[in-house]
Amino acid sequence: MRVLLVEDDLRVASVLSSALRRRGHAVVWATTAAEAVEAGPVDLVLLDLNLPDQDGLAVCRQIRRQDEDVGIIAVTARSEEWDRVAGLRAGADDYVVKPFSMVELQARIEAVMRRAGRAARTETMMEVGDLRIDLNARRVWVAGREVSLTRKEFDLLLALARQAGTVVPRERLLMDIWQTTWAVGHTLDVHVAALRGKLDDAGMVQTVRGVGYRLRAG
Repeated sequence: MRVLLVEDDLRVASVLSSALRRRGHAVVWATTAAEAVEAGPVDLVLLDLNLPDQDGLAVCRQIRRQDEDVGIIAVTARSEEWDRVAGLRAGADDYVVKPFSMVELQARIEAVMRRAGRAARTETMMEVGDLRIDLNARRVWVAGREVSLTRKEFDLLLALARQAGTVVPRERLLMDIWQTTWAVGHTLDVHVAALRGKLDDAGMVQTVRGVGYRLRAG
C-alpha cells in the first residue's frame, strides 16, 4: 500500500516511515501542506494537523476534494473533543492522538481501509518514457534492454520514477532510501552516478543544483 506521511517533525517521521516500511508499505513523506497536496495518488494519508505553512484541517479538505476514496487518518497532538470532531468533519476517516503505539496505528489503518472497502492500488509495472520497471520482481528495462541494479539503485530509481518530471529533494531521497537526511561520502551522489552509468543515458536522471534530482518524464 502507498502511504503519504504528512509530518514536519523529522524524528517522528523517521520512526513512522521505518515502521510502515517494515510492514510492507511504500511511504511518501511530505513536510508541508504544499508538498502534501502535490504528492500524487496514494492509498492512505497519515496527516499531522500542525503544519508550518497551513492548518492541517484545510489540507485534509483539499486532499478529500482531490480523491474522495483515499483513506485519511489525522495523526496529531490535538486531543480535545472539538479537534476530533473538526478533523472528522474535514474529511478524515479516523483520528489518532499522539503519543500512540504502532500496533494501534496499524489496527486503525486496517480498519479504515476495510470499512471503506478500499483495496490498495497495486502497481506491478511502471513505464516512464523508455524506462520500464517491474515493481514485484524489482527488474528494470531501458528501451527493451534489461539493466541490473543493486537494491539501493533500484529504490532510488523507483523513488524518482514515482514523481517523474518533478524535482525530488535530496533530503527526501535520503530519508526514503537511507532513513537519514545526512550521509557520509556523498552517498546519494555516488548512487546517482552509478545509476546513470547503468541506464546508459546521462540525461535521464537530471541534477537540479542545490535542490535534488529529477527523472526525465518522457
